[in-house]
Amino acid sequence: MEEMENENRTQTTDTNDSQPARPAQSAFSAWLDQVRDFLKDRFSLDEDTAQRDEVVASISKGVEFRGVNLWVLIFAAMVASLGLNVNSAAVIIGAMLISPIMGPIMGVGLSLGINDFDLLKKSLRNFALMFIVAIVTATAYFFISPLSSNSSELLARTTPTTYDLLIAFFGGLAGMVAQTRQDRTSTVIPGVAIATALMPPLCTAGFGLATGQLRFFLGAFYLFFINSVFIALATYLVVRFLKYEKKVFIDKVRERNVKRMMMIITLVTFIPSVVIGFHMVRVSLFEATADKYVAQVFNFPHTRVIECNKHYSRGKHPSQIELLLLGEPLDEVVIENARAQLAGFGLEKVDLIVRQANKEDRIDIASLQQSYTELLEEKNRRIGEMTAQLSRYRVTDVEVDDISREVGAMMPAVRAISLTKGITFDVQGTPLDTTLVCVVTPRDPADSIDRMTLTHWLRIRTKVANVKLFVEP
Repeated sequence: MEEMENENRTQTTDTNDSQPARPAQSAFSAWLDQVRDFLKDRFSLDEDTAQRDEVVASISKGVEFRGVNLWVLIFAAMVASLGLNVNSAAVIIGAMLISPIMGPIMGVGLSLGINDFDLLKKSLRNFALMFIVAIVTATAYFFISPLSSNSSELLARTTPTTYDLLIAFFGGLAGMVAQTRQDRTSTVIPGVAIATALMPPLCTAGFGLATGQLRFFLGAFYLFFINSVFIALATYLVVRFLKYEKKVFIDKVRERNVKRMMMIITLVTFIPSVVIGFHMVRVSLFEATADKYVAQVFNFPHTRVIECNKHYSRGKHPSQIELLLLGEPLDEVVIENARAQLAGFGLEKVDLIVRQANKEDRIDIASLQQSYTELLEEKNRRIGEMTAQLSRYRVTDVEVDDISREVGAMMPAVRAISLTKGITFDVQGTPLDTTLVCVVTPRDPADSIDRMTLTHWLRIRTKVANVKLFVEP
């Protein structure tokens, strides 16, 4: 009996000890419920949701390329081609905004999401028409355009990556969510048109056809194809997330085949893009590591790296870092030590190529200074000759106005005086003597000028022996 009482006492104690934990668990569960309700309310798409039929009608209207839509597509292709041609990002953005190119793509995703295969056929037919019209317009423009250089805006749309895939996918999600709202006047859809950049790759493909550059055409077409597929995929996912009612399709086999085809297209698009994306990431990491290596290892006081070329390679051929140095040449021991430090930067399989001047190619500073001295002496000699030649044509070392004042004080009858210094040549062109020609104008024609005194004074004053004096009547 005592054992049974002790056991009952123990069970009662355990029960009493566990009772305080129940309120804590209940409080935590209530807090989790509040957080769940808060997040559900914040991220809910039920608010401002448009009716299914309204959304389908709006997207179906944008699918059709006829009349205004077709002309706007042609004009947008021309604007985008002009922007690519003149390398203007602002013009390209404008072409993205006015382009109606997303309509058929979103129509494909919507039709797959609601099993509307009539809309699917209509979307694919208009998608093909849109592609042909845009390509033909861009090709015709670039064929007649006088500018055919590969601008940076063109080159940026020839190498698709995983990032392009992700941009198209999330842009498509945003665009479809905006389409399912009652208010479709927001900036979401224009922003998606800019981010996904459907029109510029098409025009770049036209540039490749017009200039015969297949690389441009294939790269740009693949970028456009990636964007189109993943915008359609994002549209499909949003439609299924909102649980739009599907149309009843009797032939289930056909429905399954269409979905399988979409999955195959998605995988075929995604896998090459991932490979290209990983390759670009590897190249970027290699170049960043190589720059860090060069900056730290080739830091010498009298030697500078003036050019650094980085070549990333996979497979049989190793990657290379090629440097061009200027300044004091480095010894081979120093270069080998630099090669040994490649492993410390994770570049153990990289070849280091260093190009620099040999010791025999060093500049002889003394010879260079001697050449500069000779050039300077020759320059000074020419300046001396020109100065001497110029001095032969100067009237005197004293300003002419001083001479005129002195003549006026010495001879009041003189009103004006003109002095000209020249060279006398014989008929064979040989210079004979320097001649000073002086023309005197008296104040009054009746005044008499002492020619002999004035001539003698001018010889002494100007230091020219041959003076010709003329008095105006």
